[in-house]
Amino acid sequence: VQLVESGGGLVQPGGSLRLSCAASGFTFSMYAMNWYRQAPGKERELVAGISSSGGSRFYVDSVKGRFTISRDNAKNTVYLQMNSLKPEDTAVYYCNARNVNGRDYWGQGTQVTVSS
Repeated sequence: VQLVESGGGLVQPGGSLRLSCAASGFTFSMYAMNWYRQAPGKERELVAGISSSGGSRFYVDSVKGRFTISRDNAKNTVYLQMNSLKPEDTAVYYCNARNVNGRDYWGQGTQVTVSS
Protein backbone atom coordinates (compact mmCIF):
# COMPACT_ATOMS: atom_id res chain seq x y z
CA VAL A 1 0.00 0.00 0.00
CA GLN A 2 1.30 3.43 -0.93
CA LEU A 3 -0.01 6.96 -0.69
CA VAL A 4 2.38 9.42 -2.30
CA GLU A 5 1.73 13.14 -1.86
CA SER A 6 3.14 15.81 -4.13
CA GLY A 7 2.65 19.47 -4.92
CA GLY A 8 3.76 21.09 -1.70
CA GLY A 9 6.20 23.98 -1.56
CA LEU A 10 6.73 27.61 -0.66
CA VAL A 11 4.08 30.11 -1.72
CA GLN A 12 3.35 33.73 -0.89
CA PRO A 13 0.21 34.69 1.04
CA GLY A 14 -2.74 34.83 -1.32
CA GLY A 15 -1.18 32.23 -3.62
CA SER A 16 -2.35 28.79 -4.64
CA LEU A 17 -1.08 25.24 -4.54
CA ARG A 18 -2.55 21.94 -5.71
CA LEU A 19 -1.68 18.86 -3.72
CA SER A 20 -1.99 15.40 -5.24
CA CYS A 21 -2.02 12.00 -3.58
CA ALA A 22 -1.47 8.95 -5.76
CA ALA A 23 -2.70 5.70 -4.24
CA SER A 24 -1.75 2.12 -4.97
CA GLY A 25 -2.03 -1.30 -3.40
CA PHE A 26 -5.67 -1.14 -2.33
CA THR A 27 -9.10 -0.62 -3.87
CA PHE A 28 -9.08 3.16 -4.03
CA SER A 29 -12.75 3.49 -4.98
CA MET A 30 -13.79 1.75 -1.74
CA TYR A 31 -12.07 4.28 0.51
CA ALA A 32 -12.97 7.73 1.71
CA MET A 33 -10.00 10.04 1.25
CA ASN A 34 -8.92 12.79 3.59
CA TRP A 35 -6.32 15.51 3.86
CA TYR A 36 -4.91 16.23 7.30
CA ARG A 37 -2.32 18.78 8.31
CA GLN A 38 0.02 19.24 11.22
CA ALA A 39 1.73 22.50 12.08
CA PRO A 40 4.75 22.64 14.40
CA GLY A 41 3.67 22.22 18.01
CA LYS A 42 0.07 21.47 17.07
CA GLU A 43 -2.04 18.36 16.78
CA ARG A 44 -2.83 16.86 13.42
CA GLU A 45 -6.19 18.15 12.16
CA LEU A 46 -8.60 17.00 9.49
CA VAL A 47 -8.72 19.64 6.76
CA ALA A 48 -10.95 18.09 4.12
CA GLY A 49 -12.52 14.76 3.24
CA ILE A 50 -14.34 13.18 0.33
CA SER A 51 -16.48 10.07 0.24
CA SER A 52 -15.54 7.01 -1.82
CA SER A 53 -17.88 8.03 -4.64
CA GLY A 54 -16.98 11.71 -4.44
CA GLY A 55 -20.55 12.65 -3.69
CA SER A 56 -19.92 14.00 -0.21
CA ARG A 57 -17.27 16.45 0.95
CA PHE A 58 -16.21 17.89 4.28
CA TYR A 59 -14.13 20.97 5.09
CA VAL A 60 -12.91 22.38 8.37
CA ASP A 61 -14.29 25.87 8.88
CA SER A 62 -10.93 27.58 8.49
CA VAL A 63 -10.55 26.46 4.85
CA LYS A 64 -14.15 26.64 3.60
CA GLY A 65 -14.38 28.68 0.44
CA ARG A 66 -10.61 28.47 -0.15
CA PHE A 67 -9.82 24.74 -0.46
CA THR A 68 -11.44 22.17 -2.72
CA ILE A 69 -11.01 18.41 -2.43
CA SER A 70 -11.63 16.18 -5.42
CA ARG A 71 -10.83 12.67 -6.56
CA ASP A 72 -10.36 10.74 -9.77
CA ASN A 73 -11.13 7.08 -9.14
CA ALA A 74 -9.87 6.14 -12.61
CA LYS A 75 -6.45 7.55 -11.71
CA ASN A 76 -6.47 6.48 -8.04
CA THR A 77 -5.69 10.05 -7.10
CA VAL A 78 -7.09 12.62 -4.69
CA TYR A 79 -6.40 16.33 -4.95
CA LEU A 80 -6.52 19.35 -2.69
CA GLN A 81 -6.74 22.68 -4.47
CA MET A 82 -5.69 25.41 -2.06
CA ASN A 83 -6.39 29.04 -2.94
CA SER A 84 -5.98 32.30 -1.03
CA LEU A 85 -3.37 30.68 1.15
CA LYS A 86 -2.57 32.22 4.52
CA PRO A 87 0.50 31.89 6.74
CA GLU A 88 -1.61 29.86 9.16
CA ASP A 89 -2.03 27.21 6.45
CA THR A 90 1.66 26.38 6.86
CA ALA A 91 1.94 22.73 7.86
CA VAL A 92 2.83 19.27 6.70
CA TYR A 93 -0.14 17.95 4.74
CA TYR A 94 -0.93 14.24 4.90
CA CYS A 95 -3.11 12.12 2.67
CA ASN A 96 -5.28 9.51 4.42
CA ALA A 97 -7.41 6.66 3.14
CA ARG A 98 -10.07 5.18 5.39
CA ASN A 99 -12.66 2.47 4.72
CA VAL A 100 -15.96 1.71 6.46
CA ASN A 101 -14.20 -0.79 8.74
CA GLY A 102 -11.85 1.91 10.02
CA ARG A 103 -8.76 0.69 8.18
CA ASP A 104 -6.37 3.60 7.77
CA TYR A 105 -3.51 4.25 5.37
CA TRP A 106 -1.28 7.33 5.50
CA GLY A 107 1.11 9.08 3.18
CA GLN A 108 4.47 10.46 4.17
CA GLY A 109 3.38 14.09 4.05
CA THR A 110 4.27 17.12 1.98
CA GLN A 111 5.37 20.48 3.37
CA VAL A 112 3.35 23.58 2.59
CA THR A 113 4.88 26.89 3.63
CA VAL A 114 3.03 30.17 3.17
CA SER A 115 5.37 33.09 3.66
CA SER A 116 6.42 36.33 2.05
